[in-house]
Amino acid sequence: MRHFATILSVLLLFPLLCIAEKNAPEATVKLSAQEIIQTNNAQWEGWGTSLCWWANRIGYNKTLTDKAATLFFDKDNGLGLNIMRYNIGGGDDPDHHHITRTDSDVPGWLVYDAATGEYSYDYQADSCQLNVLRASVKAAGQDAYIEVFSNSPPYFMTNSGCSSGNFRAEVNNLRDDSYEEFAEYLANVADYIQTNIGLDVRSLAPMNEPNTNYWGAGSNKQEGCHFDAGNAQSRILTLTSAALRRHGLDDIILTASDETNPGKQLEELRTFTPEARKAIGRISAHTYGVNQIRELGQEARNQGINIWMSEVDGNGTSGQDAGQMSAALWLADKIIFDISQLEPSAWVLWQVIDTHVSENGYKGRTDKGPLNLSGGFWGTAYANHDTNEICLSQKYYAFGQFSRFIRPGASLIKCRTGIRGCNAIAAIDGSHHQLIIVCTNTTAQLHDIGFDMSDFKIRSSKATAYRTSGSIEDGEHWSVTGKYKVRQGLLNATLAPNSVTTYVIRY
Repeated sequence: MRHFATILSVLLLFPLLCIAEKNAPEATVKLSAQEIIQTNNAQWEGWGTSLCWWANRIGYNKTLTDKAATLFFDKDNGLGLNIMRYNIGGGDDPDHHHITRTDSDVPGWLVYDAATGEYSYDYQADSCQLNVLRASVKAAGQDAYIEVFSNSPPYFMTNSGCSSGNFRAEVNNLRDDSYEEFAEYLANVADYIQTNIGLDVRSLAPMNEPNTNYWGAGSNKQEGCHFDAGNAQSRILTLTSAALRRHGLDDIILTASDETNPGKQLEELRTFTPEARKAIGRISAHTYGVNQIRELGQEARNQGINIWMSEVDGNGTSGQDAGQMSAALWLADKIIFDISQLEPSAWVLWQVIDTHVSENGYKGRTDKGPLNLSGGFWGTAYANHDTNEICLSQKYYAFGQFSRFIRPGASLIKCRTGIRGCNAIAAIDGSHHQLIIVCTNTTAQLHDIGFDMSDFKIRSSKATAYRTSGSIEDGEHWSVTGKYKVRQGLLNATLAPNSVTTYVIRY
């Protein structure tokens, strides 16, 4: 009987090659060409995050802005995310002070003059988020993908006069006479970012989790706006499409509806008018719930339309006595599940920084403080405004086990390990002559696993293992843990307890 402590000490002292070649695999996974995800012509578009609300909070500070851009968007020195979802703020009534978070009162671009009944654009109002957007695009380089999205119209276009929702949260909040105004607002901001700032906007989402009862007036959390399924959603989609055309932005993809779960998104998709369905170029869904996730993916394939998993996060945990890896393992398994079930062409985390540390707070409000690294938490890092540091977690490094290695243009491959507690996703990247496999092990035991790559004509090659495990202080962070040989198309590997491992096979 193998003793766990002895095996773990061997892992820390010797390359995994020794173990991988000695132990017979518990299971062999055949990587099948039939399991390549065909969405978007089998071209992965990338990994991303929303810029709200963390960019609104740190963008005043050039040091924090530059560090964040490197840590999250630079592929050599950070996560290598390439998708950035910029939030076009509605902007709330200046007399409202109900939002208590320090980061989520995103400024609107429009200023309303109550005396004249007119409004004008303030192109510097959202300078903090724009500062982060510029730095992030620069760090991401040629793979940068900007999507702009809205949580709410400006307060003066709403029924309640409040950008956080209607007095009854299940009732439409965009005034009936303001649909065209709101569509024009979105198109004008996208046009300014593209034409005046010089950043290429690729897609636009005019709604966020619209057919829910989440968004109520006076919320202490954020902006939000209810749109009924059917006519209300169809109307804003067709009018936004027309506004984009007026601005000469026909190449910007209109997306819908960023609903909270696949089942609700599927329901709404079937209520669009023919004009609205024709206007959209992609389905975007969140996976805070996963009901009907496979059905939504199949519906997208049936309709021949692209689909993204455009937002999710949570404070989930996984693993067995995993300590600081518990949140990391939850995220890694969530990524694998979403991709395997929905088959999207992109996966986007809600926000990479969810909390902040500042002795003085911000705008008279108090920051939430540092993360509890041993539990579950939102985000992957926190910003310390007193020391100008971005403080990372093992959840950050787990995300990088995917985003640093599976790059835009690769084709993703679904696979099952057959070992309880161990999950995997793979990708073939012909332009870089690489096959990539990302594996999780949420158990407290070692597991030996084989990967059969014969479908991809890889008979003899070399592989490198990169692993994240342990704690942020003294654990592994994308650490090279072994060199492997591929013999007769088979890679035999060992998964360490409570770890995420990426195998890069060069051919």
